[in-house]
Order: sequence, then C-alpha cells, then structure tokens
Amino acid sequence: MGSMKTRKTFGLTLALCLLAATASFAADPQMGTWKLNAAKSKLPRGMTKNHTVVYSSFLGTAKVIVDGTTADGKPAHNEWSGKFDGKFYPVTGDPTSDARSYKQVNANTLALSTQKSGKVTATGRVVVSADGKTRTVTVNGKDPKGKKFKSVGVYDKA
Repeated sequence: MGSMKTRKTFGLTLALCLLAATASFAADPQMGTWKLNAAKSKLPRGMTKNHTVVYSSFLGTAKVIVDGTTADGKPAHNEWSGKFDGKFYPVTGDPTSDARSYKQVNANTLALSTQKSGKVTATGRVVVSADGKTRTVTVNGKDPKGKKFKSVGVYDKA
C-alpha cells in the first residue's frame, strides 16, 4: 500500500476531478431534464412527440436520452452518446435516424443534424433561453416518406 501522503494526494486529486466534472456539468445550460411544453410547441401531425429529454455529461462525452410517444401512441425511446463536435455518432432506438450530430454554436446553442443510412434527413438548432429555464428545438427535414416538415418543440427545465 502507498503512504498516507500518497493516499491523501490521490483522494484530493479525485475530489478535485469530481468537482471539476460537476462544475462543467452545471455550467452547460443544455444539461438536465427537459419536459415538453405541448401548448407552446408546433409539432407536425403524425410524428413522434418527445415528452422528456435528458442531457448528461461524463468525462467530455454527452449522452442524450429521449422518451416520448409515436404517432399511434406507442412508447418511443432513443439514446445518443458523443461529443458536441459536429461529427455523427450512432443513435439507438430511433426508426427515423441511425446517427446524430451536435455542434456547439455558442454557450446556449447547439446545431443538430440527423442521418439515416448516411444521408442527412434533418437539421436544426437547440437553444436554451438566457435564464436556463426553456429549451427550443427547431428542426427542418424530411419524414420517412420524403415529405418536408418543420417542428418547433419547446421544453421546460424539470
């Protein structure tokens, strides 16, 4: 076993790392649980509604978990993990996309793109309000049948 000084140094280093991870988590306005505000949203008929979206981060990797309902009322769940670097990372559980990218535009804005079979199907913006209480997701794209759509989802911080 190491000396008491080594163990104290390790403990202090671990505590500082956890503190830094917590501070960066708190500093990113995207992080947290977001609930759909259906009254303020403009979602196309026949599309999945994302009722709850959870953004979390660990050691520089973000994770986005989405729960909602399909057009016919069945539960929908998808997950994405990656970096906000504009590169595409795999999505699991989403029949309309198999990869998604996020790119940090500024402190409160992410650019978003989705792909299906290597082809971009939608692009948009995720913007958190200055007070950090509201998140607006504006997406333009084509549905699986090739029909153009625009959706505006407004989410409140839970």
